[in-house]
Amino acid sequence: MTSTLPSRAPETGRAAPLPWRVLSLAGGALSLRWTLRPVLVGLALAALVVVVAVWSITTGDYPLPVGDVVRTLLGGGTSATEFIVETLRLPRVLTALMVGGCLGLAGYVFQSLSRNPLGSPDVVGFDNGAAMGGLVAILFLGAGTAGTAGGAVVGGLLTAAVIYLLSYSRGVQSYRLILIGIGVSSALVSVNSFLLTRSSVDRALSAQVWLVGSLNGRGWEHVRPIAVAFAVLLPVGIVLSRKLRMLEMGDDAAKALGISVERARLGLLVLAVAATAVAVASAGPIRFVALAAPQIARRLTRGQGAGLLPAVLMGGLVLALADLVAQHLLATALPVGVLTGAVGGLYLMWLLASEWRKGRS
Repeated sequence: MTSTLPSRAPETGRAAPLPWRVLSLAGGALSLRWTLRPVLVGLALAALVVVVAVWSITTGDYPLPVGDVVRTLLGGGTSATEFIVETLRLPRVLTALMVGGCLGLAGYVFQSLSRNPLGSPDVVGFDNGAAMGGLVAILFLGAGTAGTAGGAVVGGLLTAAVIYLLSYSRGVQSYRLILIGIGVSSALVSVNSFLLTRSSVDRALSAQVWLVGSLNGRGWEHVRPIAVAFAVLLPVGIVLSRKLRMLEMGDDAAKALGISVERARLGLLVLAVAATAVAVASAGPIRFVALAAPQIARRLTRGQGAGLLPAVLMGGLVLALADLVAQHLLATALPVGVLTGAVGGLYLMWLLASEWRKGRS
């Protein structure tokens, strides 16, 4: 059974429908609140994700028709198409979608907590912390894929702890968190450069390639770890999104609704940092996806209802599309981090200019 919740229209005093509906299940024992526009946006984004994923698999040195790709994915391909699709191209596409999804999740949480469009892990510096952990593992421990991933996760969590403690003063204020995060991020860039100078040339070159952010050479050994992490982080994010929406109303309103503000904020920060670290561990620090994807999703949904899933889908779509463009639609193949950095820098300049104009108006 579906019902629309009423409210009072300020002009007439009569009941007016709110922008959400409640779906009652099991005779009212279970209810789910939902809004139509985010659901439609989410379905459209999911369809676009499928289109871009299939398109990416069809392109390359050996182009494949869409029909052959679909048949191969359904188990009816030849040995040649199975090798091209399942061994060479599908792992890369899946990695792009899940890395982008993790970045969209992290960006949505940070921007919602800070109530600031600049509250993004690549602006605040959590990705630089994860990059530092990965660099230490590569340069001084000679770590492989698993070791680099572990170092990135540890580095990201340690950086988040430092920023959280430095910005804590009878609670965490968003502006303080962002400003301290920007300062820590700048310091970490210098630390990472210093680490590169203290290593051998071969390891420094390998680490520099990783620092650019790339999906080249991704296989199933890269897909499995991020798939497990994504399968854990996404449900946790969905569960915590209710508290996140209450925190968006302000600390006093959240406390009045029975939310332990600092505990909820700390849990959400750990979730977002973990998502950032997992993304960095899988593909290196890819800039500006976490900044742009949640904002584009919010504009499409107009801020109604739960926006976490649209942000996750938008992150996957943006990164998969950027990788497709970087690899096949430009004159020279580029690491995806180069393209997202260039486009994201232009987006950041536009964002700062628009925020400045709002402040002047």
